[in-house]
Amino acid sequence: MDITFDTIGTIHTPFTTLEDMPIQPVAGQDIKGEVVLEEKWQPGLKYLEGFSHIYLIYFWHQALRTELEVIPYLDTVVRGVFATRSPLRPVKIGLSVVRLLAVKGNRLEIADVDMLDGTPLLDIKPYVPAFDNRQNAKPGWLNANPDEIATKRSDKRFI
Repeated sequence: MDITFDTIGTIHTPFTTLEDMPIQPVAGQDIKGEVVLEEKWQPGLKYLEGFSHIYLIYFWHQALRTELEVIPYLDTVVRGVFATRSPLRPVKIGLSVVRLLAVKGNRLEIADVDMLDGTPLLDIKPYVPAFDNRQNAKPGWLNANPDEIATKRSDKRFI
């Protein structure tokens, strides 16, 4: 089955290449970006400014390959792609939780970005702690410490 999505806007960040890009939003702490929605979607932003964080759902437009097994960042073991956050997925949909700084018309000022400049945006959803925070969540195979995650940067493995 083929599914087609229209984009609703574009994510702008300081990252024009994959090199030295954060690998997760927590590693992009305080790095600012902007979301520009197409004007026709602006009414959908009403009341979004009350949320401190939002999910951005986007298309990994620079992920050109698909791999079912990858060596993820922070690991040396080959893992199934569905057990990772690798962009080399069959359907190249990315997900990031970013900090919402301001809503200005059809533009969102955001922080904690980990995506490339020009990333096509598919959807925005509010992060709601009562819905989204899970007690006793397990990280699976990932055992990296927060400092390691915060300082790890992208490399050429997912180009």
